[in-house]
Amino acid sequence: MPAGVPLSTYLKVFAASLLAMFAGAEAVHRYYRPDLTIPEIPPKPGELRTELLGLKERKQEPPVSPQ
Repeated sequence: MPAGVPLSTYLKVFAASLLAMFAGAEAVHRYYRPDLTIPEIPPKPGELRTELLGLKERKQEPPVSPQ
């Protein structure tokens, strides 16, 4: 093991650091409360970067979510 540390000590430090990272991420997530809602208004054609730019017209209209 690195620096002559026994495997049991290495695993304890690894587990403690992993738990500290998870706890910190959870604390930040609860404090800032990210907005995970889906907007009701769909983006206009061409606004999404994932949309194919060569596609000029769709064969089907996108489904409209009920209000």
